[in-house]
Amino acid sequence: MGGVSTSHVLLGLLCAGPQHGYELKKAHDERLPRAKPLAFGQVYATLGRLERDGLVAQTGQDREGGPDRTSYALTDAGRQRLDEWLAAVEPPAPYVSSTLFAKVVVSLLASGAAAATDYLIAQRAAHVARLRELTAVKTARDASAGDVVAADYAIAHLDADLRWLQTTLARVTDLHQEVIT
Repeated sequence: MGGVSTSHVLLGLLCAGPQHGYELKKAHDERLPRAKPLAFGQVYATLGRLERDGLVAQTGQDREGGPDRTSYALTDAGRQRLDEWLAAVEPPAPYVSSTLFAKVVVSLLASGAAAATDYLIAQRAAHVARLRELTAVKTARDASAGDVVAADYAIAHLDADLRWLQTTLARVTDLHQEVIT
């Protein structure tokens, strides 16, 4: 049950009480501001599966000046499934699945150390710029707790990437120098 799960996030959002799909999408996008926004179709398809599996139940419909909107509530089984997911420790990723890592390796294989060095320098600059943006988000007067936590998470990962970029740049430069001499 590891990984980010739209189903589990929606179950968690329903802990606040019955909501319809539009409210759930809005709550997701507000509470997880740095996550990829959910598409309405994804919300409704997920709610359909959760209902089929007995984890949510329809609680009624309202119009609010538009089309009928079905509200959903968490069932006891849904709460139990959510609690199990929340209690499960995530295994540290045993492999590197970063596009950044793949590009550096392929650049070294396909174009050599000089091209890899250029890419590493450009990527490092992009990471530093993103770190500045995230720091601004974190220190903004209107930053919510969700904004700060999301920025901290992203900053920690970018910082790790930056350390790796710097170490790799030094290694590639050293290897390039050895080949030249």
